[in-house]
Amino acid sequence: MMNWRSMLFVPAAAPQRWAKAHTRGADAIIVDLEDSTQPDAKAAARSQARDAVRTLHSNGAVVTVRVNNDPLYLEDDLEAAVVDGLRAIVMPKVEEASELHQLSALLDALEYEAGMERYTINVVAVIESPRALERISSIADAPRLIGISLGSEDFALSLGRPPAPLSLGLAAQTVAYAASARGLMGIGMATGIANFTDLDAFAAEARRSHAMGLTGAMCIHPNQVAVLNQFFGVSEQAVAEARAILSAWEGRTDGVVSHDGRMIDQPVVERARRLLKSAGLS
Repeated sequence: MMNWRSMLFVPAAAPQRWAKAHTRGADAIIVDLEDSTQPDAKAAARSQARDAVRTLHSNGAVVTVRVNNDPLYLEDDLEAAVVDGLRAIVMPKVEEASELHQLSALLDALEYEAGMERYTINVVAVIESPRALERISSIADAPRLIGISLGSEDFALSLGRPPAPLSLGLAAQTVAYAASARGLMGIGMATGIANFTDLDAFAAEARRSHAMGLTGAMCIHPNQVAVLNQFFGVSEQAVAEARAILSAWEGRTDGVVSHDGRMIDQPVVERARRLLKSAGLS
């Protein structure tokens, strides 16, 4: 499973921002053609999105593009986005699995035209309404998916409540469960992401969302990247503990072993192994 702790939005029409986005430390960049671009500016933004993908990829970034889930724009967005260096399409406002099957068919054709292998381009599906959440099982089984994301701001708008843990907690955990069951990234937080000045509050929600089972989150400002990388990452303390657990397990004489005042059995050992693997240390 990929592990993008942080996905940083940059508007396609703002080259002064995406030109240096690869220096911000995010695990992936989202070149945005949706909310950050007004309808009358979308055509101009597409050519800039193509340049952004190529530039960011050449600078070593993992590049995704958020398109418009709207028949007026989708095919043109995809034609602009699908170039060498694109890792994934971020598909917003997914309401049902059929939309992702249609997206996959469009990507089939574009990959063929570009001389790419089929399934070169992956998809992150964004859940932004209670109706979509009801359908998450079928959505999560759609082709090309590497991640499911909770679009907290729009989900809260659909619900008619502020984007806060009380209104978003169940949705965030449902996304986490559906993603984990399929080996996908579970991306999001049980809060809004618009406030980039109160980093203490942002950090607290990142910690809570990680505890729910989510694996990373999207962010709108470079200041938020380091927070996400920290709280969705693997700490040195956690690595040391995992190694100690495995060491104790290897020295056992029966089915369980005591370590640091608690009993260690097979599920605990497997969690330790997975933690080290996620940190690239297995």
